[in-house]
Amino acid sequence: MTVIYGHRGAKGEAPENTLVSFQKCLEYGVSHCELDLHLSRDGELMVIHDPSLRRTTGHRGKVIEHDAAELVGYDARKGGPGWVHPCPIPRLEELFQQCPFEHWQLEVKSASKTRAAQTVKAIAELAERYRLSDQLTVTSSSREVLAALLQLAPQLKRGLVAEYAWLDPLKVAQHYDCHLLALNWTLCTPERLLKAQKNGLHVSVWTVNEPALMRRLADFGADSIITDFPGLAVQTLKA
Repeated sequence: MTVIYGHRGAKGEAPENTLVSFQKCLEYGVSHCELDLHLSRDGELMVIHDPSLRRTTGHRGKVIEHDAAELVGYDARKGGPGWVHPCPIPRLEELFQQCPFEHWQLEVKSASKTRAAQTVKAIAELAERYRLSDQLTVTSSSREVLAALLQLAPQLKRGLVAEYAWLDPLKVAQHYDCHLLALNWTLCTPERLLKAQKNGLHVSVWTVNEPALMRRLADFGADSIITDFPGLAVQTLKA
């Protein structure tokens, strides 16, 4: 059975990476989510995709240049589906408190060695505090992040995010002893999928929004799909 992950919550229906987006995902009975993390200036884990604030909030500057208390005051519904009420940038801690997901894919974007280490330590600490270490996988396309995970938080599961095939995604995932391979759907051939699964990897395919593609990947045997429309995915895969 192919598992459904809500991409940044339910990105196609509510402002991405906001509390309402994750709540919308849960309303459909989808108990798995994917989200993105950046550190605030004062070291808190903030749920936002871009390093810059502009696309989703209209504010200038980078996430790292602002304290968490300031960031949670910014409305992050710009550029997404229409939404009546303001949708603040959430702290990861807030989602851990309010959203009972069974499993979380926490994606950490490219980072310097220092920032990667800070982010990994912050995730490990928060996961332990909320007893969620077994219910999350930290994913990244960044070798710095994957190396930091291996060295500083080996108890957390790791996942490689692969968008291009210029390096064999399977070899890179094995190098960092990953548990999960998050494959761009264009890279998900039946051969690559089977090979990855034979090597013990959970294969999660993104971003899958077309019903025909959802069905095809489920037929291939993909372990999970990541979608902007979790409600549509539930309808499609149940049918």
